[in-house]
Amino acid sequence: MLLKISASGLCHSDEVVMSFPEEGYPYPMPMTPGHEPAGVVDELGEAATGVEVGDSVIVYGCWGCVVCTMCADGREQLCLRGMVSPGLGRDGAMAEYMVVDTPRHLAPIGDLDPVRAASLTDAALTPYEAIKQVLPHLTGGSTAVVIGAGGHGHVAIQLLRVLMSARIIALDVGEEKLAFAKQMGAHETLESNADAAGKIKELTGDVGADVVFDFVGIDPTGRPRRVP
Repeated sequence: MLLKISASGLCHSDEVVMSFPEEGYPYPMPMTPGHEPAGVVDELGEAATGVEVGDSVIVYGCWGCVVCTMCADGREQLCLRGMVSPGLGRDGAMAEYMVVDTPRHLAPIGDLDPVRAASLTDAALTPYEAIKQVLPHLTGGSTAVVIGAGGHGHVAIQLLRVLMSARIIALDVGEEKLAFAKQMGAHETLESNADAAGKIKELTGDVGADVVFDFVGIDPTGRPRRVP
């Protein structure tokens, strides 16, 4: 299928890929980047079904082999034969058009703004996958802590509010970011510092968090702390 691009998200991964040295470059060249595509179906291949020319869509970015055990289980991102993505191994969306290999990788967005919807294919899927794995632990009365209310974290807060009824405590640095986390749906916000763990214990009646999501991923946020 041929997709006429309406919008393409710019991810930190794109910066990383563009900074790789020529020697040992992991992808075939030339390659057009852009792994957060939104567009309109412009042409269909002979076997393409379930989508029509003119449909407004976003593109799921994990393209697996379809037949291995991981793909058969719906986890193409873990394809045993090697996953590729548009913009990360195949030509992506930072162009006027791109080719999508199967309608399976298209999700209709209706009248949603493609500029706002494009990053859902990556920045929203990442926290969604993490949240879905631990939903059984997030029942009424439980507490979820979200570290970092940035590109992934602010989406995680919104998803948590929709998917479960647990209390959400967001950690970040600076009043502006904490106010943004509140705006996204966090019940409580705390400065992310050495005192945060103790304050979470206080807020939860000395129980602590049932689940912690770290969307910063640096050594200080992952370092265990002893709480009195």
